[in-house]
Amino acid sequence: MAPRFREGDAVVALSGKWISWAHTLVAYSAFLGALVVGLSLHYQKIVQNEYYGYPQEWFPSVSSTIGDRYPERAVFQFFIAMTSGPRFVLVFLWYVLTARPNSTLSKIVAGVGLFRTLSCGGWTYVTSTDDHGWHDIFMISYLVATLPWTLGCLSLSPHNAKAVRYRKILAGSFFGTLVPLIYFFIQHKVHKVPGAYTTYAFFEWALILFDVGFDAVTALDFDAFELVIRDVKGSSRGNRKQVADVVLEKEKDKPIGNVFASDFLWSGFLDANADVYNGYVFWSMLTSLGLTVWYFPLWHMGISGYEVMVMCTVSPFLLVKASVRSFVVKNVRYVHVLSLSGLLAYLVRTPEYRLFSVAFGVSMSCLAWSATWYAERTQQSRLESRILAWSIGLVLSSVGKFALYTNNPVWPIMHAENGGWNNLGLILAIAAILRSTRAVTDNRGGIDMANRPQTSPLLASLGLAGLFFGMHSLLSDSSTMVLWVWEGFPVRGPIAANGILTIAAMGLGILIGIFFQSTSLSWINLLLAGIGAFILTSFHNWFGYMGALLLATNLMAVATLLVTSAVRHGPVTFGLGFLIYNVMVLVHVWVVAYAFVPGGPLLREHTDWLMTAAIMSLAAGVYAASNDGSIKKQRIQLGKNVPRKYTPYYTYVLLCVELIALAISYLRFPTNDFVPYHKNEKVITAGIWTIHFSLDNDMWSSERRMRDLIKELEIDVIGLLESDLQRIIMGNRDTTQYLAEDLGMYVDYGPGPNKHTWGSALLSKFPIVNSTHHLLPSPVGELAPAIHATLDAYGELVDVVVFHSGQEEDPEDRRLQSEYLADLMRAVPRPLILLSYLVITPNEGNYKTYVGPRSGMKDIDPSDWDRWCEYILYKGIRRSGYARVSRSTITDTELQVGKFVVGQPEGSDEQLNEDQVPEGLRFPSIFRGQGRRDHRYHVFDEPRYFV
Repeated sequence: MAPRFREGDAVVALSGKWISWAHTLVAYSAFLGALVVGLSLHYQKIVQNEYYGYPQEWFPSVSSTIGDRYPERAVFQFFIAMTSGPRFVLVFLWYVLTARPNSTLSKIVAGVGLFRTLSCGGWTYVTSTDDHGWHDIFMISYLVATLPWTLGCLSLSPHNAKAVRYRKILAGSFFGTLVPLIYFFIQHKVHKVPGAYTTYAFFEWALILFDVGFDAVTALDFDAFELVIRDVKGSSRGNRKQVADVVLEKEKDKPIGNVFASDFLWSGFLDANADVYNGYVFWSMLTSLGLTVWYFPLWHMGISGYEVMVMCTVSPFLLVKASVRSFVVKNVRYVHVLSLSGLLAYLVRTPEYRLFSVAFGVSMSCLAWSATWYAERTQQSRLESRILAWSIGLVLSSVGKFALYTNNPVWPIMHAENGGWNNLGLILAIAAILRSTRAVTDNRGGIDMANRPQTSPLLASLGLAGLFFGMHSLLSDSSTMVLWVWEGFPVRGPIAANGILTIAAMGLGILIGIFFQSTSLSWINLLLAGIGAFILTSFHNWFGYMGALLLATNLMAVATLLVTSAVRHGPVTFGLGFLIYNVMVLVHVWVVAYAFVPGGPLLREHTDWLMTAAIMSLAAGVYAASNDGSIKKQRIQLGKNVPRKYTPYYTYVLLCVELIALAISYLRFPTNDFVPYHKNEKVITAGIWTIHFSLDNDMWSSERRMRDLIKELEIDVIGLLESDLQRIIMGNRDTTQYLAEDLGMYVDYGPGPNKHTWGSALLSKFPIVNSTHHLLPSPVGELAPAIHATLDAYGELVDVVVFHSGQEEDPEDRRLQSEYLADLMRAVPRPLILLSYLVITPNEGNYKTYVGPRSGMKDIDPSDWDRWCEYILYKGIRRSGYARVSRSTITDTELQVGKFVVGQPEGSDEQLNEDQVPEGLRFPSIFRGQGRRDHRYHVFDEPRYFV
């Protein structure tokens, strides 16, 4: 509450503007003082980074300037301490200036300002050397709080044209500088471009200047204050117009004005959070369905019969019957509660019963959401809010997976030991259901026959199906479309941490759907979605990803009106929409699993057909909606003066979710400072493992168990096969992200999901200089992927090939593949290691093509006769050891590991006892005998070493 206006003489008077000037002076002194001292005393040290020093880098970054060196750090901390006094007063005066009766925004902005000030103290006095984790937490908190602080100050600015102009310039400059800042940081960190960090440093210093300058503009407003403290102009009475007042008055007949004209109520904000979390639960369960179904054909190596469970989503067909519809609408809270069996499924240990529990939960969730939308059909604002909650729930689900490296923490394949938050997720879901279902309009299931749409429900159902499929297949994980356009090293496109851009595009699409509904339902919007789909499907790297962002934006923009149109066409639309969506999901599997399913060859590698079908389905939905007179009328009304009291809260929730995603992206950006395990011995420990799509024998996610074994075996380079999980049926996951970031390794994800393979990936402690993806000849069977990479190992170039051949049933495919790969390896003039799945018997058939004069390759152990799938071959490098490690229950295939010494000749096949081998060349002893966690050296019961 603003202080009361008081008359009276001041004993000592000080203009409020001097608080702003004092804050500006000492803040600039802190940074510039440290810079001057650093340049004078430690110039070459502070321009040095992990890759280059002077003269390639010749200007220091902010972090290196104010870091741990004395006396720069002391100068910076001294002046920052002096800044704190004026800073707290500045935040308080801004609140006094902008507070109004019955206004919450000024309190929120003041709270953000206080939080931001405390965060600044955190990263100032807790350096990365003291505690790297807390330093990053404080820094991220400060950066994230900058956005609401800046936007809040702009919104609350008094109607002072000069101050508003300066704020817009400085705020625009601040956020505009982030683009080149991030670009040059990537050039430095990922591409290691000399001089890029110096350019980055200039933009980083510019951010400091703009940030402090933005707060300095308060001097133009605080001249209204005189401190003792006395308000000489009555500004704190709330009788002066603010920018927000002027904007709302000007925009009152426009969508943005309608949305933000209402007062903020915490109860409304909590309701929005509950609705969005319910949407999150829906998407969490729906995305887990395919994942739990996939377990069964995976182990059956073909259709198992459990695939029929994907049809559980057609439960909305039950709403066609009036009595059922009336019952479900009146008891929708209890239907939502029943759907929580999908979250409780993690308690079921038997895979079959766990699948049934998930299927029942998904069935009830689809029924509950369809009934909720239908029940709200006469309350347009409430219907829109429910659809927004459902859409933002998808964004929240994607952000949750972004935080947990593509796993959803409430999935039934998760539990406490492998990173699940199932108990917390269930408790929040119960609370969300109880709050969000307090008031659902009860129309007793009746169908309003007046003004029914003239178009067929089939068209609206097609629109729903295209929407469901696009959101699920492309947007349920932020890295899916990143991997569609990935082409290997050097990096020429987005990486997993850039998934924040996908999430931002989704949020932008939702905002377009809120504020510009007429645009979102136009044919231009659909055309842009089609163009985006074409670019995504046809191109790679950054250009292909631009198409992905265009598609994501326009897909989310049209969601609200497509669902609204479906509601207008009656409850049958939802059942039919989910049915068509299920057909699309099956086709989504058929295009890659063509070798194992009936009719597969007809759809082989035709993701382009599927994308076309999805866009055409959207077109049908847009046509149905655009020809619905009621929706046209609604669009006109919502565009003018119909209040939309619920919408602002969903917008606030969306912005909070986007800020969380931004912080996660910062934390996940790779450091690229990885170190091999035995650098003094110049050893490469290389392994090959078929990971069975990261589902263990008991249907649990296996990334953490894999991580533990890879770390304990001290593997520097590993090839992973059956690693492409970026499909609906596999949960749109990517195991390599977690392994690479936790183990500290570079990663080539391999051919993307649009290449129609089962996946091959390469993780390396050594920098990947170059990598190329190959699809080997496969005229009949499944496609055979390969990665050919060149590593910088201890200053020497060493090549690695990761390869998965065709199946035993396709001998001609395997023969052609062996010849292709042999010729490829023969052409490599450098040392080469092959990590492969070959499906051959030693010394027979295609083995002689892979090993011998044609390829120039040698077998890591010619005496090992008990092999069929996995093989390690090499040339031009010394092989010093070989081991086979049992899989436990992680997968169906063992882990094979070889040790190689860089810079030494190949050696012979003569074996050594372990006591003759230097310590740094030995395999870990913990896997001898019974081993650890059911992993042990098997077949030979110990490693083998070679001269």
